[in-house]
Amino acid sequence: MSEDTTTLIAIDDHPLFRKGLSDLIDMEPTISMIGEAASGEEGLALAKELDPDLILLDLNMKGMDGIETLRAIKECDLNARVVMLTVSDHEEDVVAALRAGADGYLLKDMEPEDTLEYLRQAAAGKMAISERLTALLAHALRHEASQPSDLSQAGLTAREDQILKLIAQGLSNKMIARKLDITEGTVKVHVKHLLKKLNLRSRVEVAVWAVNNDPSLAKRS
Repeated sequence: MSEDTTTLIAIDDHPLFRKGLSDLIDMEPTISMIGEAASGEEGLALAKELDPDLILLDLNMKGMDGIETLRAIKECDLNARVVMLTVSDHEEDVVAALRAGADGYLLKDMEPEDTLEYLRQAAAGKMAISERLTALLAHALRHEASQPSDLSQAGLTAREDQILKLIAQGLSNKMIARKLDITEGTVKVHVKHLLKKLNLRSRVEVAVWAVNNDPSLAKRS
């Protein structure tokens, strides 16, 4: 396997879907599916064992559901990016997953080529969330507790503003650190401050809020 190949595991309780996903990923030379699990518990153990670059995670599973599994993965401090791949497009499910730390949210009814394109984006360290769900998340944010009404009111430092715009382009902490020539730990500290100042709970919400308040940011991604 090439060093440039992104390793992936799938956690989903439907064997037929896992088989179809495996066949689809076989068509993408830059991504290799190295494992699969039929439950959250099994998936968590597999993630710890294989330490993949990317984890595809179903939302509704018997026993340990997708949100519980996601939180457990994040608590293990694995480097894997976690993308939900599910049938649910309910606002509360999308918001809950992203606030629990998901790096993307994709729907199972997408066209296969669209699924692959989003997986390539996730593999490249970018945010993987469809436009329809981005609009849904923006709607949810507008109807919740107050955030600053625009960038000028957010009280961000110059560095925080710089990082905010890179998050809005879908870049991961690792990519931002590389771009700004600072450590990933420093980026994490700035992101934490951003979340507090903007009264938001996840980096995906930060990206959606930023683009919502400055649409020109979306054109740079």
